[in-house]
Amino acid sequence: MGCCSSAIRSVIRQITLKIEGMTCEHCKRSVEAALQKLGGVKEVAVDLAAGEAAVTYNPGQVTVEELKKAVRQAGYDVIGIVP
Repeated sequence: MGCCSSAIRSVIRQITLKIEGMTCEHCKRSVEAALQKLGGVKEVAVDLAAGEAAVTYNPGQVTVEELKKAVRQAGYDVIGIVP
């Protein structure tokens, strides 16, 4: 691997959002779709049982506030960030 690939990896972050209100597979898919349509989001994994969404993203392209806003616009509440 060249020098540039490690530089690209260093700007990718992961955050886990604690989400309230998801109760079914439709809820899960709604949250995934809302997050995935944001530019800069690389991967989304929603754990319905835990009420969490793990998001891999580029902070140079999308902010944590934009991630939270997308979840809220899908009809769910972000109640915290899992450390």
